[in-house]
Amino acid sequence: MPTIDEALARATDTKALLIADGAIASVAEIFARMFPAKRPIVVADKTTWAVAGQKVNDILTTAGLQPDKPHIFDHDDMHAEWQYIEELDKALAATDAVALAVGSGTINDLSKLSSHHSGRRYMTVATAASMDGYTAYGASITKDGAKQTFSCPAPLAVVADTEIIAAAPLQMTASGYADLFAKIPAGADWIISDALGVEPVDPFSFGLVQDSLKTALGEPEKIKAGDKEAIHRLIEGLIMSGFAMQAHQTSRPASGADHQFSHLWNMEHHTMDDGTMPSHGFQVSIGSLMSTALYEQFIADDIANLDIDACLAAWPTLEEAKTKALALFAGTDFPTIGATETEAKYIDHNALRKQLETLRNNWPEIKQRLEHQLIPLAEARRCLAAVGAPVEPEQIGISRERLRRSAERAQHIRRRFTILDIAVRTASLNRWLNNIFA
Repeated sequence: MPTIDEALARATDTKALLIADGAIASVAEIFARMFPAKRPIVVADKTTWAVAGQKVNDILTTAGLQPDKPHIFDHDDMHAEWQYIEELDKALAATDAVALAVGSGTINDLSKLSSHHSGRRYMTVATAASMDGYTAYGASITKDGAKQTFSCPAPLAVVADTEIIAAAPLQMTASGYADLFAKIPAGADWIISDALGVEPVDPFSFGLVQDSLKTALGEPEKIKAGDKEAIHRLIEGLIMSGFAMQAHQTSRPASGADHQFSHLWNMEHHTMDDGTMPSHGFQVSIGSLMSTALYEQFIADDIANLDIDACLAAWPTLEEAKTKALALFAGTDFPTIGATETEAKYIDHNALRKQLETLRNNWPEIKQRLEHQLIPLAEARRCLAAVGAPVEPEQIGISRERLRRSAERAQHIRRRFTILDIAVRTASLNRWLNNIFA
């Protein structure tokens, strides 16, 4: 099982990490060590400034680091959107100080990309165990109506104070738990991709995420209650996922079909009845359950006797596939994404035959690997519900009908190979969805 020190040694970007009760007291020492002769500028929003930003700024001042005037986003219901990148770009252009992000997903991603724009590295003080992006390579920002991942380095240093994190709103902790839980079906997606020769598993990156994953997820009731040891395991699991993405230089170790549902709903500008957008982790919670349900259909199928000729007969030509994809997204802000991503992962009939023969001929071994990886759907629902994450689509404003449509649309928005692609290539998607929604 890789340790944090091994993860840091292999990480391309992050070189210092402290997870502990009272870790915030070390923020000035770590900053001075990682950014010698540099001044910090605290970046926060109104909430995170009150939670920890003011204290961080006071610690930096007392240590003689002469922090610049903090940049505090004064907006309600902020999300990682391009308008805020432009705001922070302007603030950083007016100073030579190094951004010290105090917050969770939105503040971290904004600071990550704007720091990259200014040619600087940055540091993060985590305020909630709400997502896996603290140490992730790249920033997920909504631009031109679409959720996009922009290439940029992860923070040079991360401080995670478990006292602060344990006191975060339960909804944020539940969101982080759901984001970590998604690594279960995401790992299965990588396993099947590896088994079919699409994308090989990198053992180190896979191990960083998976080796302690089920332990970190094992006590949702304690996490909900704010137990610091359980919270420590949760935030460590989330940060290790980020290290895995750094090591692999993609989000493959931590993201599969589960995240494609979330990305799709973000691109569709989905909001709930109160006008707010459900958190990334809550969207992924429903995406994970859908992925798990699809895997249960897959494992229950008679793949050892798969009718490959029937699958080939149902497989469209590239032009037919692109025409269908264009129709799926006609009238959206992203009309061509389906055709682009479909073409990127399309294979011809001969290649599909070989892939399906590999699946059929190696099914006992593949099935065993998947069963070892996955958590049964009923248990997944229990764990997510126990921590306070949604387990019904209506809880995030998604109808059953829309969730079913999303399974087809989500398969077209990313070229990453997942259970959705297995469903399409085996001509099983509609049948599996009929069973799930029956």
